[in-house]
Amino acid sequence: MTEADRAALQAAVEILERESFAERLTTLAGRQIGFAGRMIPTALQEIAASAARRGLASALRVAISSLDRAGPAHDKARLHLRLAAASGAIGGAIGLASLPIELPVSTVIMLRSIADIARREGEDLADPEAALACLQVFALGGHAEEGNILEGGYLAIRGVLAKTVSDAARYMAATAVADETAPVLVRLVALLSTRFGVIVSQKAAAQAAPIIGAFGGAAVNVAFTRHFQSLARGHFTVRRLERAYGREIVYREYARMAGRAAA
Repeated sequence: MTEADRAALQAAVEILERESFAERLTTLAGRQIGFAGRMIPTALQEIAASAARRGLASALRVAISSLDRAGPAHDKARLHLRLAAASGAIGGAIGLASLPIELPVSTVIMLRSIADIARREGEDLADPEAALACLQVFALGGHAEEGNILEGGYLAIRGVLAKTVSDAARYMAATAVADETAPVLVRLVALLSTRFGVIVSQKAAAQAAPIIGAFGGAAVNVAFTRHFQSLARGHFTVRRLERAYGREIVYREYARMAGRAAA
């Protein structure tokens, strides 16, 4: 592995193992919001889990139908952040009741941004496996909150998702018009939403805080989008290096950099 690629992998490790959305919230609005993002009532967790499933179902429809139609890779990160801010401002102004409507919009905006990053890292989004790799990013954001990179880290999550993603990709490749209600795709959404819901509940708790309002809601959504853009850069860097050097070599080096022995 070249020094440049090793440095890129090290940067990906820092992103994928140590970046926390709760910490972004604390940086954004101080300890009050950071605390709100961690102390989440059960009822809010249930609302967030339902909204996460809806959001991922919407994203899956886009992944099935149109991710490969956007043409050459362009850096649209700022556009996606502006769209996310507008969506978050509505959510912040209306409150928690808007989450089932606002989150699917935000999730699709983020998916478009993730796909843009994927293309820049050399992914062919006409390939169902690459399109589903974009959806996988939504499962990568909830593991750092516990402060333990040895359990539930990036490589472990990839392993948990591997068979379901592979089955879903085979189904999409073999089906002219993939049905989002197909059992294999329903299983994928359920698996992804388990982890995505952790971040959604933190976002919802922050936006529901009395001091937030429309401006704060926009800022929270921008932080939400930036978090997943960052995870996407790490994820697709790893995948680019896998194509260049092979998965075994990259995983072994990643594990070493993350401070744990390769399984």
